[in-house]
Amino acid sequence: MTREVERTEDGRFVVVDGRRWRTADPALPEDVRARLLHHLGVARSGVRTAGRAGDETAVADARARVQLAKTGLGERGEPWWEQDDDARRTRWETALRELEA
Repeated sequence: MTREVERTEDGRFVVVDGRRWRTADPALPEDVRARLLHHLGVARSGVRTAGRAGDETAVADARARVQLAKTGLGERGEPWWEQDDDARRTRWETALRELEA
């Protein structure tokens, strides 16, 4: 199965099979991006595992962690292009602090 993927000219979105998704904040330092992506992967795995087990509380907790990681990446919440540098840094530092607590 081949997916059609393209980026918008402004770089703010990626379009996959006609559906638009927000891109991660390009100002993220690479180590921060890697940590957030790690947390995102673990959280998504947690959603699958909890779903298979029928544990709705664990599913909700894992989904909250997905939301937090995606917000830290700049893919959700206030658009990264509308934030100043301090707000962007605060966004990813807050997400990491909560994910790593």
